[in-house]
Amino acid sequence: MAEEVKTRYSDEELAEFKAIIDEKLAAARAEYDTLRHVIMHNGSNDIEDTSPSFKTVEDDGANQLSKEEASQLAQRQYKFIQNLEAALVRIENKTYGICRESGKLIPKERLRLVPHATLTVEAKEKLAKAGKK
Repeated sequence: MAEEVKTRYSDEELAEFKAIIDEKLAAARAEYDTLRHVIMHNGSNDIEDTSPSFKTVEDDGANQLSKEEASQLAQRQYKFIQNLEAALVRIENKTYGICRESGKLIPKERLRLVPHATLTVEAKEKLAKAGKK
């Protein structure tokens, strides 16, 4: 008997991926909120403002660098959250796990590691090579 070629993941498999994404999404949102707090409250009006301090130019520079780094990390985290949310939409549409280039199923192992993936490794490499030409 010939093995049937799957064109999409089953509802049970999609539920497994949804659980993985929900967990990653919760962690990503918590980290994003922490980064936003760092950015918004850097130099806030708490006890550090009332204690005597002798800030140097280096301290201000380090403080600014930290804020810039936090801002960049927050932007990356926000994009990651958007990608995870888009993956949840694909689960709802039952198109999750289908490579947008080849139309083949993305292997489960890849989706467990990169749950927002939209390309198989082969398709990603092919696109990367095409971009270098």
